[in-house]
Amino acid sequence: MVITNKTTLPEESELDVQELNLSSAALRAGSFHLGKQCETANNEFMLCRQELDDPRACLAEGRAVTSCALDFFRKVKKSCHEEFMQYATCLDKSSGTMAFSHCRNTQGVFDKCMKDNFDWDRPSYGYFARAKVIQSAREPPKKEELKSYPDASPALPEDYPKPPAKYGSRFHWLE
Repeated sequence: MVITNKTTLPEESELDVQELNLSSAALRAGSFHLGKQCETANNEFMLCRQELDDPRACLAEGRAVTSCALDFFRKVKKSCHEEFMQYATCLDKSSGTMAFSHCRNTQGVFDKCMKDNFDWDRPSYGYFARAKVIQSAREPPKKEELKSYPDASPALPEDYPKPPAKYGSRFHWLE
């Protein structure tokens, strides 16, 4: 997106949203359940960004994603705080890359808590990589009409005189 003098930027009040103040380990620990619970909001936001190619037009969808994530982590804090913190701490301390493979036991405890309290299952392996058709309430963007230009120069008539080239042919190797 190119910014010119005619580009209008949103007011600061439109951009002011409460942020998620969580560590990488906490976001990674809740990522699978968060992705599943906020899937519709995330899909709407990403669809808006992809179709409109203007981040200013998708501020409302971005607020919905942030709001969904805040609500999700509030629910987790209320019901599964201990299990979640054990899992996040394990991810943080067990390896330099926060690999899931080292923390399968604490992951199982956290997933069981989520299942018992919210009846939310952890998404299956590869769930987020599957192709999906998204039904959106937003109207699709208007497609630009393909411009058709008439032929700029009509062809010469067949009987038009064609004198030989003044300084020889360009295609001397063909003669």
